[in-house]
Amino acid sequence: MKAKCLLPVFFAALMTILLTNNVKSQIKSIDINSLVNLMEGSFSSEEQSKSDSDYFDIRLHMKRIWKDIEKENEEYWLYAEQASAQSPDKPYRQRVYRVTRTYEGRFESAVYTISDPMRFAGAWKLEEPLTELSPDSLTLRDGCTVTLTLMGKDHYEGGTKKKDCESELRDAEYATSKVEIFADRIISWDRGFDKDGKLVWGAEKGGYVFIRIK
Repeated sequence: MKAKCLLPVFFAALMTILLTNNVKSQIKSIDINSLVNLMEGSFSSEEQSKSDSDYFDIRLHMKRIWKDIEKENEEYWLYAEQASAQSPDKPYRQRVYRVTRTYEGRFESAVYTISDPMRFAGAWKLEEPLTELSPDSLTLRDGCTVTLTLMGKDHYEGGTKKKDCESELRDAEYATSKVEIFADRIISWDRGFDKDGKLVWGAEKGGYVFIRIK
């Protein structure tokens, strides 16, 4: 009789565990979807450039790509372009980001380069950009992955690790990136340093503030 009495308790506990795990899974899914939705869009640093002449008027565009891979591997891919507002059709930076979840509340955005990237300039305007490419055609920038942490509702924060991201731009030895992502803006602070740790490129006072325009 005692064993029979324990069965309902056992099944109730089992159901609680299953429901809890299901809720956690849904929360994790919501978190990464929220992050990717905040990253996708068009952004401008025009407002910052008008209030501080040390900053340029830059346009940043990010567009999700390869959505069929999302369902299979629980990873999200975005194509990103940055260009001067004066030359929007000539981006100076084109990247692909692979966003994954490492564990609850923590995410990674791996950075990839594209061969002959200018042929894809303006691809963010397309409904399905970069369909002629695949992940294995990209080159991973080792050490340049940005780790992001969920800080609160619609707020993620993170950056690269120490001196891991190598750079050859303007005689730099390594580069660092710090990022904050909000519903209405993205703050991005990219800097390059020489072997002695001296700043050789990038903003000195703080990151670029990209206000969402779309």
